[in-house]
Amino acid sequence: MIESFFTYEFLQNAALAGLMIGFVAPLLGVFIVVRRLSLIADALSHITLTGIAASLLLEKRVTAINEWNPVYMGMVFSVTGAILIEKLRKVYKHYEELAIPIILSGGIGVGVILISLADGFNTDLFSYLFGSVTAVSRADMSTVLVITLLVLAVVLLFYKELFVLSFDEDHAAVSGVNGKLIHLLFIVMVALVIASAMQIVGILLVSALMTLPVAAALRISKSFKQTIGLSIFFGELAVIVGLITSYQLSVPPGGTIVVTAILILIGAIAYRKVSGQLSLKGETV
Repeated sequence: MIESFFTYEFLQNAALAGLMIGFVAPLLGVFIVVRRLSLIADALSHITLTGIAASLLLEKRVTAINEWNPVYMGMVFSVTGAILIEKLRKVYKHYEELAIPIILSGGIGVGVILISLADGFNTDLFSYLFGSVTAVSRADMSTVLVITLLVLAVVLLFYKELFVLSFDEDHAAVSGVNGKLIHLLFIVMVALVIASAMQIVGILLVSALMTLPVAAALRISKSFKQTIGLSIFFGELAVIVGLITSYQLSVPPGGTIVVTAILILIGAIAYRKVSGQLSLKGETV
């Protein structure tokens, strides 16, 4: 695997892009989980799928855009979906959670229609659904790099605002935090990360990389910052092990990355249970 990494450019692209996604996805995932918005990643991933299907359909119907990268169309749809979710949250002020299933079901419905019009599933669409080691180009890696730097800048600049909004929106409003702007900016960042991660993890599994490392970190962390650090560590570990396993077994990386993340979660739960029992025994002695 190490020799192949230095030999094949596509492995270098996949590994570097995967490491960046493994960093930013759990980073944003911490704020998503704490705010109880875990399903938003699923909703935006299905909207992204609709964008990919629309791009593939246009490629078949309009020869002038054959060189158009479907990732960019997926990003446009994903960001649009994020903005629509925010609009719907304002419409249903007392039932804000309704915005997510509305966009989720809408994305699935339109996606199915577009996929059917594009003559169903093909190799390209399959790689977007479940990820592909060979699908990541230098241009895709550059796009992931730009998004990673953008997400880092937003989190560093608005960390305090994001922290306060995550735990107490009322206190944030009293403190003068522009909650609407910060939340819109945050959800757009989530949309961009989801769209950029689909070639590594796959559209249908990208939400798992945002939530599973966080779920594992929450079982053993003792502070919010520690949760962020452990989430990123678990995310990177899942990506590295998942990509190596994917290459060795010649299977889509999305599945191996998610299974690795689940094993990490099981390990974290077991560790918490064992450590709790040991500490309880120590107190009784």
